Amino acid sequence: MIKVIGVRFRKTGKIYYFDPLGLDIETGQHVIVETARGVEYGHVVLGAREVEDNKVVQPLKPVIRVATPEDDEIDANNRVKEKKAFEICIEKIKKHNLDMKLIDTEYTFDNNKVLFYFTADGRIDFRELVKDLAAVFKIRIELRQIGVRDETKVLGGIGICGRPLCCSSYLSEFVPVSIKMAKEQNLSLNPVKISGVCGRLMCCLKNEEETYEYLNSRLPDVGDFVNTIDGNRGEVSSVNVLRQLVKVIVEVGDEKEIREYKVDELKFKPKKRREKFNVNDEELKALEALERQEGKSKFDD
Repeated sequence: MIKVIGVRFRKTGKIYYFDPLGLDIETGQHVIVETARGVEYGHVVLGAREVEDNKVVQPLKPVIRVATPEDDEIDANNRVKEKKAFEICIEKIKKHNLDMKLIDTEYTFDNNKVLFYFTADGRIDFRELVKDLAAVFKIRIELRQIGVRDETKVLGGIGICGRPLCCSSYLSEFVPVSIKMAKEQNLSLNPVKISGVCGRLMCCLKNEEETYEYLNSRLPDVGDFVNTIDGNRGEVSSVNVLRQLVKVIVEVGDEKEIREYKVDELKFKPKKRREKFNVNDEELKALEALERQEGKSKFDD
């Protein structure tokens, strides 16, 4: 076990571990630490605690100091400088007529480097742009191309649920998401309804995946034949996953009627292990294109 603190450098950014070096550091404080990019100003989100050695990337770098009022002022000034740098970069992009969208600007704490984050459809030759920016700022310039998910995480927004986006409010890392998760939760497979602001599959599809997988594994499929607790045998017409209820079409005399049973009141063959139905974002786009061409969903089996 090794004693560490957890530090973030950006809101909802990844948490990095550092050695507190015996300093009395609490959650909510700011610290100055050394990173691969140089000296940085970070926010402590995890107080001193012990973690297993295999969860720490070695060598574990130490905290330089708890941030002073002077450090806080430097960071605040950097935030102001970032806004000005953003405006200057926008002008330079227009000057060079580059097909790119500037998303964010970031100064390192020691002011040795300024980073510009952008999105673009393909590769961009920004060598002349870098030269222009270096001439203005007189420090190292770095341009980083990011994806649409990262863009949405930086810019933020409101999801179709009416709440702030998961990626910009609490998700520190993106999780793999597939269309199989929507199928498991019996959601509409319309790409518009299961895609987020970024145009990719919604991250929240992952939230209840395990629960639905377990609940669905206990239920028969629609169309299966089951034996009921009252001695009837019938065909499943519908299931309620969350309530674990099953509607069965049974014969009563010469007539058929639908009766509802708890899943524990039925006997049926357990489900076979399903093959994963994974569709990545690129395949989702292709399926959406097919849907537009033929006017119907191509997601259904």
